Amino acid sequence: MKSIHKVTVLGAGTMGARVAAHLANAGVPCFLLDIVPAGASGPGRNKIAAGGLEAARKAKPAAFFEASLSSLVATGNVEDDLKRVAEADWIIEAVIEDLEIKRTLLKKVDALRKPGTIVTTNTSGLPVAKIAEGFPEDFRRCWFGTHFFNPPRYMRLLEIIPTADADPVLMEVVAKFADLHLGKGVVFAKDTPNFIANRIGTFSVLNAMRLMQELDLSIEEVDALTGQAVGWPRSATFRTLDMVGLDILGHVVRNMTENVRDERADLKLPDFFKQMLERKWLGDKTGGGFYKKVNGAGDERLGLDWKTLDYRPRQKAKLAWLEMAKNVEDTGARLKSLVGGPGKSKDEQFLWSVLSELWTYSANRIPEISDSVVEIDRAMRLGFNWELGPFELWDAAGVEETVTRMKKEGRLVAANVEKLLGSGKNSWYEDDAKSPSGRAYFDPASDRYKPVQVATGVWSVAVAKKSNGVVKKNSGASLVDLGDGIGCIEFHSKMNTLGGDIVQFVSQALKPGGAEDSFEAFVIANDAANFSVGANLMLLLMSAQEEEWEEVDLAIRAFQGMTQAIKFSPKPVVIAPLGMTLGGGVEMSLHAAARQPHAELYMGLVEVGVGLLPGGGGCKEMLLRALDSAGVIRPGGRGESVEMMEAMKKAFETIAMAKVSTSAHEARGLGFLSASDRITMNRDRVLSDAKARALEVVRAGYEPPQMRIDIPAPGENVLAMLRLGIHLMRQGEYISDHEVKIGTKVAEVLCGGNVTPGTAVSEQYLLDLEREAFKSLCGEKKTQERIQFTLKTGQTLRN
Repeated sequence: MKSIHKVTVLGAGTMGARVAAHLANAGVPCFLLDIVPAGASGPGRNKIAAGGLEAARKAKPAAFFEASLSSLVATGNVEDDLKRVAEADWIIEAVIEDLEIKRTLLKKVDALRKPGTIVTTNTSGLPVAKIAEGFPEDFRRCWFGTHFFNPPRYMRLLEIIPTADADPVLMEVVAKFADLHLGKGVVFAKDTPNFIANRIGTFSVLNAMRLMQELDLSIEEVDALTGQAVGWPRSATFRTLDMVGLDILGHVVRNMTENVRDERADLKLPDFFKQMLERKWLGDKTGGGFYKKVNGAGDERLGLDWKTLDYRPRQKAKLAWLEMAKNVEDTGARLKSLVGGPGKSKDEQFLWSVLSELWTYSANRIPEISDSVVEIDRAMRLGFNWELGPFELWDAAGVEETVTRMKKEGRLVAANVEKLLGSGKNSWYEDDAKSPSGRAYFDPASDRYKPVQVATGVWSVAVAKKSNGVVKKNSGASLVDLGDGIGCIEFHSKMNTLGGDIVQFVSQALKPGGAEDSFEAFVIANDAANFSVGANLMLLLMSAQEEEWEEVDLAIRAFQGMTQAIKFSPKPVVIAPLGMTLGGGVEMSLHAAARQPHAELYMGLVEVGVGLLPGGGGCKEMLLRALDSAGVIRPGGRGESVEMMEAMKKAFETIAMAKVSTSAHEARGLGFLSASDRITMNRDRVLSDAKARALEVVRAGYEPPQMRIDIPAPGENVLAMLRLGIHLMRQGEYISDHEVKIGTKVAEVLCGGNVTPGTAVSEQYLLDLEREAFKSLCGEKKTQERIQFTLKTGQTLRN
């Protein structure tokens, strides 16, 4: 099968430049080309492409996993450098949405590319087949759509749009590459206006604006109703439009209005939206849209009154029934309660209308835009960050009950849902333990359920549970059989916080002599968005405020016992960190035999932010890594060598400044991951890759490490250097007196105390230092204030 080793991106606008950046994230060299500015000469001829790359370098959130990867993107222009397309295995066209401009450029590309080279378009609206109409047969065979969503690093959806002439083998090459190397969830769409995600998403937004006007709701009320309560992003409807840009929606709607003739073709952009476009109120990019930032007020924003187009203080939506429903943690159960009420208030009517009309519209789009509910649901989850797609939402609310209500109210009901119910079924999906996905979907064309297909290696703990079952569980964790002698420890506390139940479960599961001895290795992983946000601070704060120091001591000893059980387990433990992996979650990872991280990893020892230090072995492991890195540069170097000083300074800053990586690549640079830890690009493959890594470690003849008793403590010289740095920071008023106290404790633990450099200490000695320092800081009033503030606001307090 054809491989992709080099890519050319034509068009260095926001999307093109960020696609190039993400290709660089995958380690793929890329040419980024754009037009020559009028009258330009010399290096100035590449100004537009260079500017696009520079914008990607400065992008927030970051387009590159780490800054150095930008060196994989070379810039040029389509007049001097178009011949470089001959070196590419894949050419991506991402120029302005103008049919003739695209066709003119692509004719030049066809004359220069190697026969068989894949060429795709990132158009979001033009018919893909029409762009290449009349082109040579080899070009049309290699031509199809690849619609990325912005920003491509973070938005996982890639819609592949076949044409009648496109070679299925070449489309599969791109699909596999995008899956494995770009971390994409690939959805095959039809060559219809706005494809799948934008077609459904645009309908949903336009309908929400129509209903808002009819029911006289505010933008804040609509955002409260269309946000996390229904499993949609926190930014909901209007805040999302501000982030994306009102002009982008305007463009997508224009394309839809011109080319779509469906049963809801009556939906249009409202007049207030058109006036905002005329006034250039395009959202964040112009400083204001539906919300406007107040200068010097942090995150404070004004809200727009859509009737007068005046900004006024943002008004918090007062919807008691909605706030009550938010207490239900499961999205499906919460949705059922939201649409199961009497629906008499205008906000309840709004939500019911938004959802019921979304379900009908989505069901009517089969087979127009997709042949199955699966692709529509995946497109909305991956492209719009919905927790559940339209049909999954419908199942959660109850298909039969909602259709009965829709009929009673005289609403339109889609023929496809009538087919579903007429066949004696009452849900779009059902469990299927034999399917690799663990699910089957109802296919209206055949009136039966079919297995949901997934690529080999796409797996989840939920699916493993269905096929292999749960070995044992408690309130915070479960042990799941992954097959082939590998057990998986899964957390399921809120935000995967690490409380006593998880600590006890992990320690017991790894203890030799139990039922778990049947496993050859363990993986610690879960299906959540975040691996773990760290220890349960609420329990710690309560114990500290009650001055139950024995309880605090026992809790720290238990946590240290768990991390040491992970490190010294006779069976190797592979940990799969992803998303937010903070505090105690990092400490667990540092002690594992190996790690299999996801590329999107926000990893950091953040305890200093709440007035503490890593007390579960985190300081110890960072010291060991510092000693190892210094030793690699100068084996047997003295404790005060330059290499040692630099390594210790880096470890101290990582902890004392609570540094958090913005990617797995950065986490490696901070010392949280080793050079041998492999990074998984696709979130859906993390579990499968972690299991494969565990099997690899077992087959290599794993021997657990022995607890070290010969660690050369950096001692008093390095400690003096770190103390001086702390003093200078205080003199410059960069840190507070309390932060001096915290930083000094961190320095003392990292250096093994104020001892003679090179004094041999044990791992247990360092754990004891950590524990005593942690307890000492727990007793500080200012630390307790920090913990309380973080629990209340989610922010850190500088006191």
